Amino acid sequence: MAFVEIKNLNFVYPGADSLALEDISLKTDRGEFVILCGQSGCGKTTLLRQLKPITAPCGKRLGSILYNGKDISLLSKREQAEKIGFVMQDPENGIVTDKVWHELAFGLENIGTDSDEIRRRVAETAAFFNIDGLFGRTVGTLSGGQKQLVALAAVTAMRPELIILDEPTSRLDPNAASEFCNMFRRINVELGITIIISEHSPENVFGFADKIVVMSEGRICAALSPRECTGFLRRKADPMLLAMPSAARIGEAA
Repeated sequence: MAFVEIKNLNFVYPGADSLALEDISLKTDRGEFVILCGQSGCGKTTLLRQLKPITAPCGKRLGSILYNGKDISLLSKREQAEKIGFVMQDPENGIVTDKVWHELAFGLENIGTDSDEIRRRVAETAAFFNIDGLFGRTVGTLSGGQKQLVALAAVTAMRPELIILDEPTSRLDPNAASEFCNMFRRINVELGITIIISEHSPENVFGFADKIVVMSEGRICAALSPRECTGFLRRKADPMLLAMPSAARIGEAA
């Protein structure tokens, strides 16, 4: 049984003349690292938001999404908060408190976690992310990369089974983006958390992927291994080929 399975999903925004998502079907196994890529406006964010119902946009949806065999719409808000983490493109939209330590504890407090357990998880998370030095800082004094790292840490403190990231490095400088990518790779490998991430230019995370999903105009064009995906894009002369790492393009062509 697939961990996350999307079946014939269609979605249209209110008042729109065309589908934002059309006939989407996709399976993701537990522990996989999945990259969702495509040109701007292809439907990546719309699709990702369907995977956590409380973040889903208004509109009409047909088809189904199964989470561990259960219709995802039947998950309670508490289950969604605990099991599915969502990291947005702009960390300012995801951070809700003034202090770093409180941000790490906020989600746990909201689901009624015991205070001793909160302290333990917050301490473990801060150590894992190596942000002990930021613990007492005011969030507003952090750099963009630090804010995004804190946002990811706050999600991880909930011990989710799945973390969804919507172009999380798009507003970061190259060094901060590299550090951030290495961290969620550790989350995937060391904690066994399934990662689904959208990237317009997936070069930073290409080497981590088990599967690359290419979208165009609201549809999935391919869901393949990194090497197979590069070959597919080359055969189709798809402009997304240029977003792949040069080493992958050269290696596939050899």
